[in-house]
Amino acid sequence: MSFQQGLSGLKGASSNLDVISNNIANSSTVGFKTSQSQFADVYASSVYGTSALQVGIGTQVSEIAQQFTQGNVTVTNNPLDMGISGEGFFKLTPPGSSAISYTRNGQFHLDGNGYIVNSTGQILQGWLANTSGIVVPGATKSLQIAFTPAPPNTTTTATLSANLDAGATLPSGAISPSNPSTYNWSTSMTVYDQLGVAHGLVFYFKKTASNSWNFDMYVNNNLVVGPPGGAATPTHTITFNTNGSVNQIDGAAAAAFSPTVPAATLNSGAAALTFSLDLTGFTQYGTTFGTSQVTQDGYSSGRIAGLSVAKDGTIQGRYTNGQSRTLGQVVLTSFNNPRGLLPLGNNQWANTQAAGAAVENTPGSGVLGVLQSGSVEESNVDLTAELVNMIVAQRLYQANAQSVRAQDQLLQTLVNLR
Repeated sequence: MSFQQGLSGLKGASSNLDVISNNIANSSTVGFKTSQSQFADVYASSVYGTSALQVGIGTQVSEIAQQFTQGNVTVTNNPLDMGISGEGFFKLTPPGSSAISYTRNGQFHLDGNGYIVNSTGQILQGWLANTSGIVVPGATKSLQIAFTPAPPNTTTTATLSANLDAGATLPSGAISPSNPSTYNWSTSMTVYDQLGVAHGLVFYFKKTASNSWNFDMYVNNNLVVGPPGGAATPTHTITFNTNGSVNQIDGAAAAAFSPTVPAATLNSGAAALTFSLDLTGFTQYGTTFGTSQVTQDGYSSGRIAGLSVAKDGTIQGRYTNGQSRTLGQVVLTSFNNPRGLLPLGNNQWANTQAAGAAVENTPGSGVLGVLQSGSVEESNVDLTAELVNMIVAQRLYQANAQSVRAQDQLLQTLVNLR
């Protein structure tokens, strides 16, 4: 009598229950991939092969195969959580080590040094951006967010557009900011020096004739003496055509000019500020004074206020000065045979020869999926199916136990022969 078939069936059914139980236990584990027990029959072999009448000696577990199907992607409140929709794995390395592992669990956060890490402290890998905010492809590096202030940008160009009321009266006397009766209207804009210090540039407009106006510019209560038209004049002129458009500025054809604010006027430690100022959008219509456009390209220094990740893995930093900047890019890795990866626990795998070469690229390129920021990929375990599989595995275990019991009864019959 042989108990081997029944024992192998019990062992296989037990292994199958272990796999099913592990799937059920990880049904809420982010990035988990369900496994499946695969079996093969067993025959005694010899140099002459097997006989046509040979009975098999049972079953064996040939593979515990993980199924890398897509899990549902759910929304979280963490902008650094990333769910992969499609193929690919995140690449991780432990701090101070060159060991590499891969994961589908996109639950990440910043550590005390600004590195993007998972719950076990392993660092997400990708490409870093240079100081200009341009991602530099190449060998992947640990993604780290710099908390140093972003540098300011000096104002180099500015545009001011407004309407000067054609029906305005003519004030008397030279323009004096402290005497509103010497000008018709005033408006202002902000400009930034090379240190990022903001300065109010105030304009005062005075009508001098039917189509002619004077204007002065002040910074920190100091008159800005520009060199428009090649001459240093404290008071500028702007004339209009009969249709209300700008004709000339300081006696020259309407064009942008470049006033200079001296360093002493700035009084911030920065060098003198020279920028291109465009007033060609001014109009003179019979409506009240109003500013229609104020733009300039300068801004102050800023500290990082938030992060976001685009579908292609680009990490954007938002700063307190209203600017945004690219800080890096998450890189995904694909394999020809993901089932060949070696499970390491903690939702991670290691590459093996069976998995094939690791191919790295940006999300959305080639076969790689895209990222969804502020979300994670749930386990792909079908809990209902697993519960049904458990019932089937339990019945198989009972059936194999009955096979062992039948063998035992036959053996007992033989022993009782007299």
